[in-house]
Amino acid sequence: MYHLKFIDEHGSFLIEQPENTSYLYFPLASETGLKSAVTPNLGGDAKIDQETFLLEPVSSEDLHNNRSARNFWLLKNGTDAYSVTGASADQENSQFTAMQDESRLTAGFMWQTLTRSSKIHKLTSTVTSFIPKDRNVEIMYITVQNQSEVTQEFTAYAAVPIYGRSADNIRDHRNVTSMLHRIRTDKNGVLVCPTMSFDEKGHRPNQHIYYVMGCTGDGSSPKSFYPTVEDFIGEGGTFTHPRAVYEQYPGYPASAAAAGKEAMGAFRFDPVSLAPKETADYIILIGMEDTESEILELFEKYNTAGKVQKAFSDTKSYWQNQVNVNFHTNESDFDHLMKWVCFQPFLRRLFGCSFLPHHDYGRGGRGWRDLWQDCLSLLLMDPESVGHMIALNYGGVRIDGTNATIIGSGDGHFIADRNGIARVWMDHALWPLMTTKLYIDQTGDADILNKQVSYFKDAQTMRGTDVDAMWNPEYGDRQRTAGNEIYTGSILEHLLIQQLTAFYETGDHNICRLRGADWNDALDMASEHGESVAFTCAYAGNLLNLAAMIRLLDSRSSTHMTELLEEITVLLENDTDAFDDISKKHKILSDYVSRCRHTISGRRVKFSLSALAVNLVQKADRLMERLRTQEWIEGPDGEGWFNSYYDDHGRAVEGFFGNHVRMMLTGQVFAIMSGTAEDGQIEKITRSADHYLYRRAIGGYRLNTDFHELKFDMGRMFGFAYGEKENGAVFSHMTVMYANALYHRGFVKEGWKALRTLADTALDFDTSHIYPGIPEYFRSDGRGMYHYLTGAASWFMLTMITEVFGVRGEAGDLILYPKLLACQFDADKTASISVPFAGKNFTVIYRNINCKDFGAYIIDSASCDGTELTVNEDSFVSISRKMLTALSDDAHTITVNLL
Repeated sequence: MYHLKFIDEHGSFLIEQPENTSYLYFPLASETGLKSAVTPNLGGDAKIDQETFLLEPVSSEDLHNNRSARNFWLLKNGTDAYSVTGASADQENSQFTAMQDESRLTAGFMWQTLTRSSKIHKLTSTVTSFIPKDRNVEIMYITVQNQSEVTQEFTAYAAVPIYGRSADNIRDHRNVTSMLHRIRTDKNGVLVCPTMSFDEKGHRPNQHIYYVMGCTGDGSSPKSFYPTVEDFIGEGGTFTHPRAVYEQYPGYPASAAAAGKEAMGAFRFDPVSLAPKETADYIILIGMEDTESEILELFEKYNTAGKVQKAFSDTKSYWQNQVNVNFHTNESDFDHLMKWVCFQPFLRRLFGCSFLPHHDYGRGGRGWRDLWQDCLSLLLMDPESVGHMIALNYGGVRIDGTNATIIGSGDGHFIADRNGIARVWMDHALWPLMTTKLYIDQTGDADILNKQVSYFKDAQTMRGTDVDAMWNPEYGDRQRTAGNEIYTGSILEHLLIQQLTAFYETGDHNICRLRGADWNDALDMASEHGESVAFTCAYAGNLLNLAAMIRLLDSRSSTHMTELLEEITVLLENDTDAFDDISKKHKILSDYVSRCRHTISGRRVKFSLSALAVNLVQKADRLMERLRTQEWIEGPDGEGWFNSYYDDHGRAVEGFFGNHVRMMLTGQVFAIMSGTAEDGQIEKITRSADHYLYRRAIGGYRLNTDFHELKFDMGRMFGFAYGEKENGAVFSHMTVMYANALYHRGFVKEGWKALRTLADTALDFDTSHIYPGIPEYFRSDGRGMYHYLTGAASWFMLTMITEVFGVRGEAGDLILYPKLLACQFDADKTASISVPFAGKNFTVIYRNINCKDFGAYIIDSASCDGTELTVNEDSFVSISRKMLTALSDDAHTITVNLL
């Protein structure tokens, strides 16, 4: 195998012969909309959104099936054709033989360079691909060098098929939509402007112009053009053996036109003669704009080698500067991997959960869960900018505690559901509170809880069980009062409604109903009697955290009171008997949602903050008591774990079933994280997880054991092959949350085992077959799947910073409480992290002179820029917000000595 190597401190990497590994692709994107996937032979696609694909949409299997890719050809001495991307029939035939090109791929944040050396043609070529941060243009910068000892003549051809329409048309009217194409050649390339966007629900005029433009490094224009696929490949030809190249078709001049055919961004340059070691360079621009003047402006901006090289340098610097967190441990490869883990949340912000080859579901955008979890990484890298975003996000909450599930364009814009289905994911109320708590800890801004935000409103009502026939879309998408005014309530009010409605919506075992699914979307077939023990644990923890947030707000309040919507009173009744009475719970919830079915009163009632906190603690304590006894599974050999779910027949899904054991990781994660699991139970859980779920060779902890059943009364996941995706794969997100929970509870060695095994598998290219980063999951043979766009990256980053290195906020103060193990310190017995906090940049250096593990060392002393800091009696360092604010804007160094 060809191993992957890191080549600089920014995590840039190198791999030889990348075309010999299947399913590789690399993401490129701008901040303004263009999103590309690029393979080692420049396959993949490029798009703005679901309706606007420049290149033909691809799924993972298309990466080796589809030859409709970016290409650049060289015709040597008028006879021998060669592809600088390796995508020719001859080069593909020579793969895995002694005549295979020598190839090398190097890549970093938002750029990729492919270098090929041909033994047959005696030349070396490079293709650097990138997208400037603020432009919707993908740039290919190509260089060709003559490696022979004699002068050689080359004729260069650019060849990029232009798809130019909606992804829906890949199978829906593919040929018909080609008839909409209006194609013409410009002196610098090919432009395609379809007449309309084709949709049988309603055709619309098209404004987009798709283009492929090109020039030599000194700005010289192409000689002739091939504006349609048929013009370029010729009758009987293919993209890997185009007759226009092999038979030297003359092509068309500038200002030629074509219509009603598949478009081709192909053109030929004047021949060049290269002396030995002499180089020629070319620039290819692909993209889409709404006017030809915008395309001309872009061409003028990038039409020389010097301009492109400057843009490339700026692009690299921009994305490197976005990742302002650095780790230093005993293992440099792990530190480099963490660079990519910290970069992945940016990719998810730009790509959403779609638009990369494995992420071929949905129609783009992020979901509700993604919105909040992606904020976790932003809170660690740029916390000061997140408050406004969080406030806008609460605008997606409905007054009944459910929420819109799809994020529209821009912050604060929401869509009820991707597919127009009235569906409730029972975990959705969990994530806003988690994110808001981190925000308050990192910034100290408890007053955000008082910020007034509107509620989302559509026809879905009664927590998704009914339709509001009185709702008129003309009212907009905001909750209104009986007086037809848009209602706003505090963020605290939003949080209370979300948590309390979840608390009261229980099933037959007094556990929160599963509804359409929880975090595991594949548990989607137990909507009637399914219950999620896992997320009931999580909600119990949330209730405690919300109580703590309210106490913090109370400590800073002059009135010690808050105003809440009058209707919420029914959810805050101090009737402890109702906690164990399912019918009473249902009546309370029904009373509340019925009052909010269409409009609300808009009247507010004052509540004591301290009383609210007590109310929530009572609910959490009672919930945890039930969970610890009712849902605990005790094994015969010292094992033990929590049942995670009830199926649609009301049966617990985990335990000992004849000759096999059913165990799921999810229930253990949230039982530990929430505080539901006691220390003795955690010890048994870790032993059970190690025995039944852990497989080191494939990434660590599987999501579940093999249930040996389809379980149509639980979810589609059981139809997947065991070891694939949600059914027993090593699902990175839940594994990282397992690690986070263990660290949080002081089980550090166990937590590091989970993190380290994931990282080791990702870095083992022979096993994972992925570029650096954490994939969504590792399948049964250890291959990384659904790379880049996973919430696991945010949680991995969060865990490394706040738990492993122990650099975290607490009500705005900076806390240093490391949980590093001896094996994580370098040869000089140090480990360090650079991270922003309170608008300042800090490098925190831990010195462990006695090489002790966490639990054996204490903090002996600490200093900031040489000034001694106070060490708390419990062996942590706290730097007050006041002291942080007084520091200069320069970078600061904190040194912590462990003894």
